[in-house]
Amino acid sequence: MSVVIVTGGSRGIGAAVVRQLARTGYDVAIGYASDHDAARAVVADAEAAGAQALAVAGDIADEEYVRRLFDQAVTLGDLTGVVCNAGITGNTPGRLDEQDAATVRRVLDVNVMGVFLCNREAVRRLSTRHGGPGGAIVNVSSTAAGRGSPGEWVHYAASKAAVETLTYGLAQEVAAEGVRVNAVAPGTVHTDLHAAAGLPNRAIERAPLIPMKRAGEPEEIAEGVVWLLSGAASYVTGATLPISGGY
Repeated sequence: MSVVIVTGGSRGIGAAVVRQLARTGYDVAIGYASDHDAARAVVADAEAAGAQALAVAGDIADEEYVRRLFDQAVTLGDLTGVVCNAGITGNTPGRLDEQDAATVRRVLDVNVMGVFLCNREAVRRLSTRHGGPGGAIVNVSSTAAGRGSPGEWVHYAASKAAVETLTYGLAQEVAAEGVRVNAVAPGTVHTDLHAAAGLPNRAIERAPLIPMKRAGEPEEIAEGVVWLLSGAASYVTGATLPISGGY
């Protein structure tokens, strides 16, 4: 069986990706921060779909944790894919000059350093240059990277722009080594990210701005992620796929 690591896999888009991967025939290793009950529930769903699954808790910005997550993942089988989904906004929306430096630093640690560490470890494990079998990496960005999110989360938008640049640059580095690197950029999606920022109705309130007049569902993002991991996307690398209802 092929094994895929999904960070931030206990909730929202990450959990939807895990469930879709399990239904598609992958085994899954879930990285998550601290919600043990949620992680156990996602593992149970994956196993009910016939997959092997495990969950490893820790800080995605910590090198030792990332190595441990990968080491645990390969106990399930051959690693073929990594989905870097873990991300935070840090706080309620506000102007840049209202942001606390410690909060912004943590957002950058999770959203940028966490993606860097997981991409680096993925290349070390997957690249034919390192004796690996090849594989695929999918990073989760946001359409905020293009909009800048003024008045809301400029720091978050900047972190996601960094993810897209990392994705494109790394894709060029490892394209001849059997590793494809792509990203998806979700728009407004019904996840608990909004509630965590103190705005539980944000997805509904933003719907009129979206050409399709609704927020997305995590499962719709998961479909794009799983496609980019699959052989159907064998000639796709260095791309960022917007999944946003047109916004």
